[in-house]
Amino acid sequence: MKEVCFNIDGTKVTAPEGTTILEAAKGVGIDIPNLCYDSRVEPAGTCRMCVVQIEGRPGLTISCNTPVAEGMEVCTENAEIAAIRRTVLELILSDHRVACTSCDKDGACRLQDYAYRYQADEGRFGLPERRPVKPNYATNSEGILYDPDKCILCGLCVRYCEEVQKAEALTFAGRLGQIEVSTAFGMDLHESTCVLCGGCVEICPAGSMLDRAAIGKGREKDLTRTRTTCAYCGVGCQLDLLTDPKTGRIVKVTSEVGCIPNNGNMCVKGKFAMDFVGSDKRLTTPLIKRNGKFEEATWEEAIEFVAERLKQIRSEFGAESIAGLSSAKCTNEDNYVFQKFIRACIGTNNVDHCARLCHASTVAGLARAFGSGAMTNSIDEIKDAGCIFIIGSNTTEAHPVIGLYVKEGVMKNGAELLVADPRRIDLARFAKLYIAQKPGTDVALINAMMNVIISEEIYDKDFISERTEDFEKLKPILKDFTPEKAEAITTIPAEKIRAAARIYAKADTASIIYSMGITQHTTGTDNVLSLANLAMLTGNVGKASAGVNPLRGQNNVQGACDLGALPNVYPGYQSVEDSQLQTKFESAWEQKLSGRKGLTVVEMMHAIEEDKIKALYIMGENPALSDPNLNRTRKSLEKVDFLVSQDIFLSETAEYADVVLPSVCFAEKDGTFTNTERRVQRVRKAVTPPGQAQSDWEIICEVATKMGYPMAYGGADEIMDEIATVTPIYGGMSFERIDKVGLQWPCPDKEHPGTRFLHEGTFKRGKGKFHPVEYKNPDELPDENYPFVLTTGRQLYQFHTGTMTRKSPVINQVSPTGYVEIHTDDAAGLEISNGEKVEVITRRGKVTTLARVTGNIEKGWLFMPFHFREGPANMLTNDALDPTAKIPEFKVCAAAVNKMKQPV
Repeated sequence: MKEVCFNIDGTKVTAPEGTTILEAAKGVGIDIPNLCYDSRVEPAGTCRMCVVQIEGRPGLTISCNTPVAEGMEVCTENAEIAAIRRTVLELILSDHRVACTSCDKDGACRLQDYAYRYQADEGRFGLPERRPVKPNYATNSEGILYDPDKCILCGLCVRYCEEVQKAEALTFAGRLGQIEVSTAFGMDLHESTCVLCGGCVEICPAGSMLDRAAIGKGREKDLTRTRTTCAYCGVGCQLDLLTDPKTGRIVKVTSEVGCIPNNGNMCVKGKFAMDFVGSDKRLTTPLIKRNGKFEEATWEEAIEFVAERLKQIRSEFGAESIAGLSSAKCTNEDNYVFQKFIRACIGTNNVDHCARLCHASTVAGLARAFGSGAMTNSIDEIKDAGCIFIIGSNTTEAHPVIGLYVKEGVMKNGAELLVADPRRIDLARFAKLYIAQKPGTDVALINAMMNVIISEEIYDKDFISERTEDFEKLKPILKDFTPEKAEAITTIPAEKIRAAARIYAKADTASIIYSMGITQHTTGTDNVLSLANLAMLTGNVGKASAGVNPLRGQNNVQGACDLGALPNVYPGYQSVEDSQLQTKFESAWEQKLSGRKGLTVVEMMHAIEEDKIKALYIMGENPALSDPNLNRTRKSLEKVDFLVSQDIFLSETAEYADVVLPSVCFAEKDGTFTNTERRVQRVRKAVTPPGQAQSDWEIICEVATKMGYPMAYGGADEIMDEIATVTPIYGGMSFERIDKVGLQWPCPDKEHPGTRFLHEGTFKRGKGKFHPVEYKNPDELPDENYPFVLTTGRQLYQFHTGTMTRKSPVINQVSPTGYVEIHTDDAAGLEISNGEKVEVITRRGKVTTLARVTGNIEKGWLFMPFHFREGPANMLTNDALDPTAKIPEFKVCAAAVNKMKQPV
């Protein structure tokens, strides 16, 4: 892009052509006042505060929408400009109720700052009259308060909602002096198209939009600000927790524009679902179950009890009789210490975590095809892709901020969006082509797309020749897999499959985005291998804005995998069955290690049934609600001889435990998370833990030491330093290096800048490997007794098993309970009405829930979110496993639906 040279206030400045004066000034540290500008929305120039003087031009010029030009001489501040700004402010203040003394924004309000800076007279044009207090669209919202008397009609909230979120929930309503922000027809905010991201609150410059729960709990200038990483999905949004130094409680959550990776954007969970941190239901003291009831215990008693029982079981039944579940919700440091404890102290590789239930097939599949089982590209590259192919990912609900990048790519940059999903998800409305494949038929769809690409010769011959192997083995599988054959399997019309193939293959850069709709199958590894085949076939690996990009479901699924919370690998994906690597870790940890691969999550539960596992130590996981076939899982939890639960709440799993150990949450500890794009980011302590709760790694160290294997660290930073010495992909990581912006692995040494995208020039394994994949049916198909296909997934307003989100009034207002989606025609045939109670039945159990009648799912298919303990979807799901990744088939099972009989 061409560079332009010009002067601002006598300073020589260079900026890309098209840059506005305001942006250029900001880039060199010159502050031009503004009240309606935000870099995330198109400039409107409505406030007139950003006027500047340009030599040779008459009058004053609005700087936020005027591009710089070669040789331009700009003055941003003089007496004339100051007088105009003062008058503009006085006009604004004549319609803005000045209530600074009682306003939460006092001291952090741009309007207030500018009024002081230019000594504006708030009464020059008269003081505004108080409008009669009347209900508005936000009156009944648990999340947001709107005060029209403070609104300056800058339009930022409306533009953010329309241009960034694409929710279009907010608009202007009324006429003349009665204009205010509203929703369509003034409907309640939580019943509109609003997604409760809080962007309107964050972007408001005058305090008319506020966090309802934060009102009166502290002025922003008096609150302590702590930068940390969000504890919900895998995006890794950077958040500022604002805490009251007197009470030590979180008052509100904000995010800074420009921060990586979320650019100041948040979702409803990051913004409004931090109530769990200060919940009175938090665990505060160790509990030991005696005579079937929990009794409070001291830490000394609890640690002694756990250590002695584990030693006793190991002595009597061997190390392989003990297993541990680590956690994707805990830090990298917690996970590293936990897997080290299981391996070096206990003496087994029976360690796993919930990645087994979400992305084990990603790790297995991409490692075989590329040599590395992680997201190949960076989040901010998505918006620049020529084509974005989303399959098996409800991105705007499960990873909302990444959904914003997808929307930006389509609406601003002209990307062509392909969406393949059994449900008509929100992104379908932005798609050039939406196709609905029958659950469990992804390989058939992808094979047919590759059939078209090869037969029409729109594949990348040079890339295949130079950078891949085994392409010839792929051809026989695809030769007869025509779109017509796929149509009979997937229900997608053949011509739509051809259209999808052409759109993807002809793009200069094409990015594949997927999640658990691809992985949670008995064919999950095959699905991932098929997507890897598709990307290599078209040369879309090893370059920017392309690649195969699995979106990780929890905040630290990537990190927990990286740090060895898996039964087959040490930290850094180093095989436990490699004798040289075993020797390396024995030397580092000064302990003899097992060279035998351990058990996975579901295998552990099955091994309890067979009396092979006698003790289970669970850190921050809730298998009593998250595992498939819950009846079977819960029987195992009840049966196991000794169960330890280390958590922040008395979860459904903790209720089965013999010992419960209270741990701290993300806001109460230091450490790191690794997000879905492989970026290692800081987690910082913002509040004091409740009661006697301790950090997970500290608890584990105490247990290990009591068992005779001393473990101790001076802090989380020391653990990261140890991680760097034994984990090559983290070799250059340290708290100091990632203090401001995280680094993406691989980062092998202290001078390495991190890696934005993988496999540039060469694959991790040398050459990319094609894998011919035959289509296989799901483990369970519909029949006469179970005529529906049931699939499960996430929703925007909840997270995992709900232990955190369901503590939030904002969340509970919009997502109070579970449901089953059923097609309109199916519901009519069963005489089921929307909102009516129904019974959903599979071969494993039955649950009662509410019917959600919709046209967004195909006939014969059902969908249930899995977050709710009332009518839990996982009571129904199939625990059949992918033979390679050992991931259960959450996404497909045969089901029946019955209308509930009404009491007489």
